[in-house]
Amino acid sequence: MPGLTAPSDYAEEPPRHPALRINSKEPFNAEPHRSALVSSYITPVDFFYKRNHGPIPKVDDISRYSVSISGLVNKHIQLSMDDIRMLPKYNVTATLQCAGNKRTAMSKVRKVRGVGWDVSALGNATWGGAKLSDVLELVGIHKLSSVTSLGGKHVEFVSVDRCKEEKGGPYKASIPLKQATDPDADVLLAYEMNGETINRDHGYPLRVVVPGVIGARSVKWLDSINIIKEECQGFFMQKDYKMFPPTVDWDNINWSTRRPQMDFPVQSAICTLEDVDVIKEGKVRITSMIERDV
Repeated sequence: MPGLTAPSDYAEEPPRHPALRINSKEPFNAEPHRSALVSSYITPVDFFYKRNHGPIPKVDDISRYSVSISGLVNKHIQLSMDDIRMLPKYNVTATLQCAGNKRTAMSKVRKVRGVGWDVSALGNATWGGAKLSDVLELVGIHKLSSVTSLGGKHVEFVSVDRCKEEKGGPYKASIPLKQATDPDADVLLAYEMNGETINRDHGYPLRVVVPGVIGARSVKWLDSINIIKEECQGFFMQKDYKMFPPTVDWDNINWSTRRPQMDFPVQSAICTLEDVDVIKEGKVRITSMIERDV
């Protein structure tokens, strides 16, 4: 895409806070220590978990950047950042969480593959941008639609990011059209995070934010939006982020038997203490921190 490129190596990575716990250097995957995570309701950008599959994309020329909308619609368009900023702006406070959060704890019971996250692969931020429902109206898709006139039922987001799991192809994911066109679902094309321009680690210049579902559907470094009939066929929709019973292992797994994970189950973790800490026997007062869209 003109204006936005995915580097082939890690020579131009953005700076990160030295206090982050690094789970993988290349690609960079890191989380804050659990005490830092709960120090404030809104997670500071520096301490918001970093989840990447390759080198961080770079904007060469923001004036040349645009997002295409195509697929099963009657009108295909290209939107510049100026076009998107002309739409009504909304601020939505929502939590994003990596589907692999607490994977290290799970591996103590049964070994699993993937980045070894502790409990802090989540963050709560205020995202600013245009509602996807407003954007889709520009190509003639009305609010609360569940299917287009040409049979489109899903909205696929494609990143400029390239990842090995897609054999060098782009990262992509989708959500149902009904969710995308619902203004109350608060799905955003976000260009701000906590009141500032979103940074490179979190999707600059534009990312998708889908509240209430796993972070893997909130695609960063947005390249294109496709209206499709079936859900996205990308690796992270079809061969990862699915839930299986304990009887399934890597030798007998059949990915097609389960649908892609979307909603999260409620979970909890103690964050003011580390796993190695010991407290005195007796009564303990526990204060909960309840966040929206966990």
